[in-house]
Amino acid sequence: MSVWDDVVGQERVVETFQTAARSARALAEARETGPGAVVGVTGATDGTGAVDAGAESRAAHDDGSAMTHAWLVTGPPGSGRSNAARAFAAALECTGPVPGCGECKACRDVMKGTHPDVVRLATERLIITMDEVKELIGEAQRRPWTGRWRVILIEDADRMAERTTNVLLKSIEEPPPQTVWVLCTPSADDVLPTIRSRCRLVTLRIPSADAVAELLVRRDGAEPELAARAARASQSHIGLARHLATDPGAWERRRRLLLAPVSLRSVGDAVLAAAELVDNAEAEAKDATTERDARERAELMRALGMEGETKVPPALRAQVRQLEEDQKRRAKRARTDVLDRAMIDLLSFYRDVLATQMGSDVDRVNVDLGDAVDQAARSTRPDQSLARIAAIEECRVRLRSNAAPLLAVESLMVQLRPQA
Repeated sequence: MSVWDDVVGQERVVETFQTAARSARALAEARETGPGAVVGVTGATDGTGAVDAGAESRAAHDDGSAMTHAWLVTGPPGSGRSNAARAFAAALECTGPVPGCGECKACRDVMKGTHPDVVRLATERLIITMDEVKELIGEAQRRPWTGRWRVILIEDADRMAERTTNVLLKSIEEPPPQTVWVLCTPSADDVLPTIRSRCRLVTLRIPSADAVAELLVRRDGAEPELAARAARASQSHIGLARHLATDPGAWERRRRLLLAPVSLRSVGDAVLAAAELVDNAEAEAKDATTERDARERAELMRALGMEGETKVPPALRAQVRQLEEDQKRRAKRARTDVLDRAMIDLLSFYRDVLATQMGSDVDRVNVDLGDAVDQAARSTRPDQSLARIAAIEECRVRLRSNAAPLLAVESLMVQLRPQA
């Protein structure tokens, strides 16, 4: 067992992080045991209070790879960016014989999200706010409580506006000696060049379907045949594959979604299909957030000494209102995520249609919908399939940019309907 077990199909990335973690450990040990150093105090000193830069440099280069203070972890959706970043944070904090052992308390705490020196931000809103970033900068200035490093992990760095990202620049450029920034984005182009130039880039690839299936069997207890089918249908997107492998109703919902566009006969049908898709997305998002919302409200009321009360005094309404606003933003993000997942499924269908039209011998994603794919391929042209794929991508952009979901999906369904 190690912290790298869930980082599937990313051997080169794991090797890079393991090498950096070994360098980080050597650097930390040099700080702790250097001349005049005091264990637990930031930096090795030369007896005058100055950091022994030579000792740090020698330790950092002992295995041929220097540790750096800022990392940019990129990769396509579902490639496991967050898993890789969290595993790296665990390897930095590890106290076992090999960094990232997965057995020591530090590794277990990081992987569970309870380590005091690993600060993680994974927003449930559409954007990361300026206040959240300023709070992270404050966290970055603190010394580690129990570990050797203070790790600041931002899993959705692409959700920062440009002016928000600019606030980070100084802290990433000149962090305290024991602070490490780890930013995760789908692409390096999702952050400003000034941020990109100050980070070491680590790029994940799409894992193989076999690797994802093996993970589902080992981690989630899925049946091997179902795991293989889910891995292929999700196009090796780990999160979507897990959803298909663990949600009994996911396959039927997916089937109805993919067959809906080819059965449309009019603009009216397209509008009705769009309304159904958005309604289903809102219902699924509500199911995913209702229980958590109720628990959070109950905890807040208990903290305010109002457990069991129904009427909130005016002096306390601001706190309750803030919670309600946060929950609304989270519900909106959940709905957007469900709709985006639907768009990815539609893309896979028209990818199969286009591949069939072009006579490609690539494996199909939707092996269970072969007849529908063949029928769509015979009744349309390749340029029409390309236009539909472009329309789906445009809908994804609109959904992420705060467009009204119903209008965006209605426009898409009108473009997907069969035409002469």
